[in-house]
This record gives sequence, structure tokens and C-alpha cells, in this order.
Amino acid sequence: MPDTMVIRAEALFASSLQHSACPADDLIRRAVAETLVRLGTAGCAASVAGEFGDHPEVAVSRMRWALATVRGVYALAA
Repeated sequence: MPDTMVIRAEALFASSLQHSACPADDLIRRAVAETLVRLGTAGCAASVAGEFGDHPEVAVSRMRWALATVRGVYALAA
């Protein structure tokens, strides 16, 4: 079973939020929750896989951002 942080990172990756916008923690949490409701865990994973297949050069940096962001945002909430 995937780790909760990985699921959240996939949802953030699949969301419309952009790193360049420097979103606040509450906006990140909301985007993760809304994306999980909209796509589900399988849909988020499929979105990530599709982007890695179509645009690997961009997907790598976006996933790094998503993982680091989720670790920071949700570690503060714990």
C-alpha cells in the first residue's frame, strides 16, 4: 500500500497548483484534498504516470517539488 505522503504528493502533482505561485500551506492542503476527491488515488497516480511518459523532463522537477512540499506542509500539521 502506498505511503500517505506519496499519495498526497501525487495529488499535489496532479493539481493545478504551480510551484512558481508559492502557494500557502492551506491552499496546498485544499488542493490535495480536492484533487483526491476529483481523481481518486488511482486517477492521481495515472496523471503522474502520464506526465512522466509525455514530459519526463518537467515531471521530475514537479514531483521533487510535490514531495518536498507535502513533507513540509503535512509535517507541520502533525
